[in-house]
Amino acid sequence: MPEIEPLSDALGCRLTGIDLRGGIDDATFAVVEQALHDHLVVILPGQQGLDPARYLAFARRFGRPEPHVIDQFHHPADPNILILSNVVVDGQPTGLMDGGTYYHTDYSYLPVPARCTMLHAIRIADQGAGTGFANLRQAWEDLPADMQARIDGLVCRHHYGNRDDLDERSRTAASPLSSEQKAKMDWVRHPLVRRHPHTGRPTLYAVSGSSFGIDGMGDAEGVALLDELKAHATQPKYLHRPNYAEGDVVIWDNCCLLHSAPLADPAQPRTLWRITVKDAGPTC
Repeated sequence: MPEIEPLSDALGCRLTGIDLRGGIDDATFAVVEQALHDHLVVILPGQQGLDPARYLAFARRFGRPEPHVIDQFHHPADPNILILSNVVVDGQPTGLMDGGTYYHTDYSYLPVPARCTMLHAIRIADQGAGTGFANLRQAWEDLPADMQARIDGLVCRHHYGNRDDLDERSRTAASPLSSEQKAKMDWVRHPLVRRHPHTGRPTLYAVSGSSFGIDGMGDAEGVALLDELKAHATQPKYLHRPNYAEGDVVIWDNCCLLHSAPLADPAQPRTLWRITVKDAGPTC
């Protein structure tokens, strides 16, 4: 019988008693999905040996996976899995290192954003610090009514990148793209306040990372508002960074969260398999 253990007051839960390696039935998936809606981050421990096919079968229950633009680190078994790793073999990286080491929302730079992202922890060192998360849903609910009225209905301009750090040599910039990969990126628009497509609850959306401006505002005014909302949403009371263990499968709701990966420490080898699942359609 699945059991839920909350991880913090801000967000997150650990859901035990579920084994993805043999597949799960509809009733069990419903428990996972409801936990995701309620807690925004779900950790399913003890999934050592979960193979790419079973992992993808589980991911597809949430929707359609989409390969990441950084295709040189796609898993050889399936391009829908992105390898994240700081392990270097014969001078060559085995996965994407230092990807997303700033608060951002996955695929917010695409016309159809991500519903959820999941990680399967293949190799985790002793100090297993995981992804940092910020609860945008609670941050929205705590805004004063006049600020809610001011920003609800605004539309943000998004592009691949980190508006706070555009130096491609920096470890806190967006992962650099090849010229071919850059050619696939374009400006897109999303509401600053989204209604969750499955729960209907309002939330701030992607106020850090790919958001570079707001329609109807000058560049400086738009960025100032986004920076104000980011500062509000990343207060300690909205944050949690869980530790990961080998075998964990971690799922998070991209509509309602910002997240930030830890900077890679060569002394702490780690390898994770990432799948990102798209929403049903565009937001604008």
